[in-house]
Amino acid sequence: MKLRTNLFTLVMLFAGLTTCFAANPTLGTWKLNEAKSKLAAGTPKNQTVVYEAAGDKIKGTIDGVDAQGKPLHNEWTGKFDGKDYPVTGDPTSDTRAIKQIDDRHYELTIKKDGKVRITGQAVISADGKTRTVTVSGTNAEGKKITSTSVYEKQ
Repeated sequence: MKLRTNLFTLVMLFAGLTTCFAANPTLGTWKLNEAKSKLAAGTPKNQTVVYEAAGDKIKGTIDGVDAQGKPLHNEWTGKFDGKDYPVTGDPTSDTRAIKQIDDRHYELTIKKDGKVRITGQAVISADGKTRTVTVSGTNAEGKKITSTSVYEKQ
């Protein structure tokens, strides 16, 4: 009887996690719509962003190009709890912190060497088809920047 109860508990836990992540409108593949975006000159373009469940965390995979058109790839795995999690593959940042505000809004903070470089927010449209990310801060040269990137769910 205990085995059956434990098995049932595990199945229900897995089903609950699956439902939780399935209902998260952030998850999926997002493609940059440059025509609708207002990107700061000389900043990288995150052309594709993929968010997927990774255990009890979320993994973000970002592919794009730098200011010279060279390919960029970086990854982040963490929770949307506002805490810093390491970034790999991005020479301009060491950590990202994402804080979920509600189902369709979150704030982000990007740091390099412990210093905040970029802050911003993301808003997912009510129909879940568009994600708008607005950021401000300083670029690698120390110049102030502001960018708005509009992504469409694929």
